[in-house]
Amino acid sequence: MNDISIGPYTQTAQARAAYDSRWQLMMDCVALQQPTRMPVVLHPTFWLAKYGGVSCKELMYDYENTKAIAERAILEFEPDLHSPMVLGTALGQVLEATGFKQVNWPGHGVGDNQPYQYLDREYMKPEEYDDFLFDPTGFYLQKYLPRVMGVFEGIEELPYLPGLHYFRLVNGIRAFAKPAVRQTLERIMKAAEEVERFAGHHLDFTQKLTSLGFPLGYGTTSVSPYDFIADYFRGTTNMMTDLYRRRDKLLAMLDKARVFLLRQTIDAARATGNPVVFIPIHWAPDAFMSPKQFETFWWPTFREMLIGLIDAGLTPMPLWEADCEKRLEIIKDVPPGKCIYWFERTDMVRAFEVLGDVVALRGNLSPSLMTTGQPAEIDAAVKHLVDNVWNKGGNLILDGAFGMPDETPVDNVRAMFDAARKYAG
Repeated sequence: MNDISIGPYTQTAQARAAYDSRWQLMMDCVALQQPTRMPVVLHPTFWLAKYGGVSCKELMYDYENTKAIAERAILEFEPDLHSPMVLGTALGQVLEATGFKQVNWPGHGVGDNQPYQYLDREYMKPEEYDDFLFDPTGFYLQKYLPRVMGVFEGIEELPYLPGLHYFRLVNGIRAFAKPAVRQTLERIMKAAEEVERFAGHHLDFTQKLTSLGFPLGYGTTSVSPYDFIADYFRGTTNMMTDLYRRRDKLLAMLDKARVFLLRQTIDAARATGNPVVFIPIHWAPDAFMSPKQFETFWWPTFREMLIGLIDAGLTPMPLWEADCEKRLEIIKDVPPGKCIYWFERTDMVRAFEVLGDVVALRGNLSPSLMTTGQPAEIDAAVKHLVDNVWNKGGNLILDGAFGMPDETPVDNVRAMFDAARKYAG
């Protein structure tokens, strides 16, 4: 096996063998063929600031230092899989460049050492369901984008494009001469240049880690149709009332969103070359809606998305946040050996009992334990998962409940990795 080039880096034969071995651990788990040892993941966000001795704000705005800290952590812990850490934390400059309005971040709306804070607001009014259903792209251009990103303010002065034809197309471009539209387009291009720099740093980081033998655990993210609407359009309170007041329109919008979310996700995943699609789940937990509502509004369109991703040769990895124990029998209805189900607070032993012959499992060391416990307690928690899931044939990928909590002592992270290798290595 010869050395090969990975972007500007060289991957030795030894590093390539290490990379392939680590990647195969996850793929064996997905295929329900338990590998020789349990894979363990490093998936931090602002924990990198604690590890690197910097503020969260510094992590947000300094591309080079963020990459250096993340690389140092990976080289110390030698995880089998890592997360796209630049994409998760070094967003400060692109959020400012785009005038992003849906989140506060360290040093912008929250303190320098506070994490992201999502701004749960109504970004689509109830009477606008019809506009979205008739023409989603038009709704984005005319209403949604200016509401969520300052860089798009002014683009609503573009003409309504559907219906323009023949010489009307010629006259229709007059709006591009408007000062407000021209300024908007100039802002978008300038912001895009910063986004391109940001993406370049992400690519540089992943290529370097690949050259060193460490695979990226997933290449792109997606969202369920229900969460897409609830989180980013209607807001929490409004979405809950829509279940009753706008039932039919909500169902129609869920079905429409499913189609373009699936197409967009497949294109993005194929562009990365990584088949694993990370899908954080926000509205599925037991406490958020009744079983009947879950089976009516949440699960059907998401299941169709999962099947579509699988049919495209991809590996969906939903992160089922909070406690989803009452959903296990329902979400079992997927093709065996095609998905990773990552659980935050659901009892992993119970999840294995119900889902162990259908999906690989990921997680789920308690956040409170990781942040306030002692290394010996971390060791015991890992042993519990090994004894009750891994040693009973479960295809478990060890991780925190939602990756590594920001406040986790570094010694506790070391204890997690040491225990994984001691008990299932």
